[in-house]
Amino acid sequence: MKVAPSVLTANFIHLDDELKSVENDADYIHVDIMDGHFVNNISFGPMIAGQIGSLTNLPMDIHLMVEYPLEWIDKVNFPTTEFITVHAECHRFAESLKRIKYLGKKAGLCIKPSTGVDYILPYLDKVDLVLVMGVEPGHGGQMFIQGQLKKIEELARIKQENGYTYEIEVDGGINASTAKQVKDAGATIVVAGTYIFNFENRKERIDSLR
Repeated sequence: MKVAPSVLTANFIHLDDELKSVENDADYIHVDIMDGHFVNNISFGPMIAGQIGSLTNLPMDIHLMVEYPLEWIDKVNFPTTEFITVHAECHRFAESLKRIKYLGKKAGLCIKPSTGVDYILPYLDKVDLVLVMGVEPGHGGQMFIQGQLKKIEELARIKQENGYTYEIEVDGGINASTAKQVKDAGATIVVAGTYIFNFENRKERIDSLR
């Protein structure tokens, strides 16, 4: 299991130290960008995302929680960006996936808890990552919605049956217990914010998620 600490819950006053505290043990840094429209919250924009990328040697896993991702994709195309993920519920997401690929980055597609796997079936051969939200996106600290395990299992089955190579990432309500559940269901990456950054021993927390 790969682990992507979500910088959204880090202490931004000491951001350099926070990033250094996880970079020897984590696989990615998960960066949530929110526009205040697609979700009822605002995080930070491309300028801060770029600074995050410059402060760590970990590749960035950028999650665009925005209504119009085509207006954002080029702005988060940093040298350390590995994944750019857009929502299946946003405007022109299919074109967005093509733009991400054109820029040479790995394309991710995210679904909210209310969106079924059937909705994204035509795109599963075109993506490098599928992000399943374990909570309603926009705020940290929520409890994992158990019904999302079926989606993970379905995505894992489709992946195996068709020889697809996408990562299955889960974000929201992740702790040691739910990480095991989603891993058993077929997830390959977990995103965790409060579970990691709200505790002093980050290595221990990351190790427990694996």
